Amino acid sequence: MTGERETSARRETSWTREAARASRYAILGVFLAGVRRGNPGAAVNGLVSFVATYLPAVVEWRYGVEFRPWQRLYLNTGMFAHALGMLGPYDDVWWWDHVTHTWSSTLLGGLIHVVARRGDRDPRPRVLAGVLGGGLLWELVEYAIHGVSRRVGLEPLLIPYGSEDTFFDLLFDLVGALLVLGFADRLLGSLVRDDDPTPSDGE
Repeated sequence: MTGERETSARRETSWTREAARASRYAILGVFLAGVRRGNPGAAVNGLVSFVATYLPAVVEWRYGVEFRPWQRLYLNTGMFAHALGMLGPYDDVWWWDHVTHTWSSTLLGGLIHVVARRGDRDPRPRVLAGVLGGGLLWELVEYAIHGVSRRVGLEPLLIPYGSEDTFFDLLFDLVGALLVLGFADRLLGSLVRDDDPTPSDGE
């Protein structure tokens, strides 16, 4: 039975590793589609999302931890969902923005949670303040970029959709923060403990 569980775990790790790579290539596809369509928002967000998929490697090098394959996949698919949204789903699918805000806030909240735990500090107020503060800053950046783009006659890279949309964005940011507080200790413990090695995906 032990051998079967180990074989199953290896298969799951291999599948997750390949899925993480595939999602990275999918983000690159969004970037290329944005370039081809003359959509600077999709192109720039695709490029930024693609670069973000390499952040785990930087964190591993800097702090001596290892991301599990599913953690890389979670990051990569979140970045893909955001980049893909710039090609139309943000405008055409009413719930897309809610999902991506929840997803991105769990990524930010998870990072804050790990940093707090590694510093032996209470993560709860830091996660809430960091996620809501980061969400508010993002909304302000959206408005600023949109205003400047219109002033200089360029297509905006980010588009605000009004005060109601901003309210729901911050609401789902809060949902993401609460999910982190509920599950991060269980799911991100390997990034807190230096003595808990996990399989690397070789990237």
